[in-house]
Amino acid sequence: MQINGPVKKPLRTRIREDIARNRERIKKLGPGLITGGAGDDPAGIVTYTVVGAGTGYSLLWLLLLSTPMMIAIQNMAARIAIVTGKSLPEITTAFYSKRLTILMISILAMANILTIGADLNAIATILHIVTGYKTANLLIIVTGIIVWLIIFGKYRTVKKVLIGLTAILGVYIVSAILAKPPLVQVIRNTFIPQLHADAAWIIAALGMLGTTISPYLMFWQASEEREEKKSIVQANEVGFDTVIGMIWSNLLAYAMIITGAAILYGAGHDLQDVSALAKTLRPVAGQYAFVLFALGIIVSGLLAVPVLAGSTAYAVADTFGWREGIDNNVSDAKGFYIVFVGAMFVGAAIDMSPKISVVDALYYSQVLDGMLIPVLIGLMLMLSNNRAAMGDFTASRFENIFSLFALLVTLGLTGVMLFNWLT
Repeated sequence: MQINGPVKKPLRTRIREDIARNRERIKKLGPGLITGGAGDDPAGIVTYTVVGAGTGYSLLWLLLLSTPMMIAIQNMAARIAIVTGKSLPEITTAFYSKRLTILMISILAMANILTIGADLNAIATILHIVTGYKTANLLIIVTGIIVWLIIFGKYRTVKKVLIGLTAILGVYIVSAILAKPPLVQVIRNTFIPQLHADAAWIIAALGMLGTTISPYLMFWQASEEREEKKSIVQANEVGFDTVIGMIWSNLLAYAMIITGAAILYGAGHDLQDVSALAKTLRPVAGQYAFVLFALGIIVSGLLAVPVLAGSTAYAVADTFGWREGIDNNVSDAKGFYIVFVGAMFVGAAIDMSPKISVVDALYYSQVLDGMLIPVLIGLMLMLSNNRAAMGDFTASRFENIFSLFALLVTLGLTGVMLFNWLT
């Protein structure tokens, strides 16, 4: 008697099915990938390059360690939004208090607007160096282009543009290759942790971690996932998108640190903003490397500014119960678009003010973010493990372990930043 088991498909058929399945997964990439790219904004590029210039390759291992922390945090934020059907501000109001929500959103908005100003300045500064036009005029033009895209572009158009900009940031990987770093030293510092006791190294480590984990990324991805995914069963689909986005984000940061270390380490340059960095890089890095750096700054700014302004608009709209979403017309979501556009123009206005420097804007935005990050991670940990709210979609062991680790790290970060601020 012959028992007929399941018929095994031919190898060619299985390969075709795998390719088709992966194509579908790639088509679904969106919020996570955009979030990852937006994490490497011009302010982040300066930070990572300065880290490389100041500490060489010694912090590459810490960047590798931060990747699972980012994945865990962004996964929780996205899944909470999809399962509950509510944004982070709505959930905070429902489970805790409206006052706490308003306080959180106020800190987020101030930090985001300061960062928007710094990022717009970075774009305008690079364009000024390349073209010779006045920075103020370029600032207005760049802001206008982004506003036009947001107001007149449909959600799918905006999404495609942002994904395209995210892909272009791969120029930093090319830049790292052109820098010809010592591969053995890079690999050793990536996988073998090093610890240094000097203050400059510790400050660089804290600055790097503070740049990789940002509050606005949590708000943006959660809002975009909720806008795209209408069914609870899609909650488990966010994992692939988030993993790809966070790995891409830290791969770019990895390349930036390597470039800074290979070209500038040990030279003793004073690198505080994008202007000083660009003027230092141009003569020592070569024309091709400088062009790639300049292109990356412009592209990263065009990607990050809408995400910063968008996360602010989503958060404010959800706090006060306004209609929100890029897919809505301006007439249907006036409050949302007023905050969206207003955040960019206020950021540009702050940037043109002689009383606030770009370095000050970045410093105070980091202080505000440092105050907010531990609170957000703590809230998400509690909500993600609340079976009454999440049902069968509670946080995994991986998410709990690395989110708790991120909470402890960011609490330490906050303590150091507040100590420096007060003293």
